[in-house]
Amino acid sequence: MKLVFLDRDGVINEFPGNGKYVTKLKEFHFIPGSLEALRTLTREHFTVFIISNQAGVSKGVYTKEKLSHITHNMLDKIRQSGGRIKRVFYCTHRSDEGCDCRKPEIGSVRKAFETMNKSIRAAQKAFFVGDTESDILAGHNAGCKTIFVLSGREDRRHMRAWAVRPDFIAADLLEAVDIISHNHAKPSKQLRKEKRS
Repeated sequence: MKLVFLDRDGVINEFPGNGKYVTKLKEFHFIPGSLEALRTLTREHFTVFIISNQAGVSKGVYTKEKLSHITHNMLDKIRQSGGRIKRVFYCTHRSDEGCDCRKPEIGSVRKAFETMNKSIRAAQKAFFVGDTESDILAGHNAGCKTIFVLSGREDRRHMRAWAVRPDFIAADLLEAVDIISHNHAKPSKQLRKEKRS
């Protein structure tokens, strides 16, 4: 199965800043190369899901309607450039609400597999791309191969204190897609074994 999970802010679009959210269209800016990366994934027949924490909704910073408007615009731009997103899963809960869909929990990953009538055990051949520890933890917890991109919230310095390490590090989504293209046939357990040897 050729499957990729992507975080949104800091991976596809520019990270708005610590404690900030993308609350309107004019604040959403694609990271250079991200549309090309999504087009490449589509051309190479990868199924792509976006999984993103958007607690600003529960905090009252913006509404679900605003989030939906931003999402529709994003998906339109991606389609116009030749890319395709299978589905977007947002967790709009705050971290203190104890849900199972907020990364690093894997509820949204499970839902993605359910939409395809597949077992989450197939995640070992999938990739999870993100710019934070919670992204990498979510991917790791689901059994995916993980790629940490340096285009968003956290950098290599933050990584020193992380509970897990990513399988790969990339400058941005475009470089991550190159890694995916060259490694998609290997299950995550094999990659981690190769890294230790």
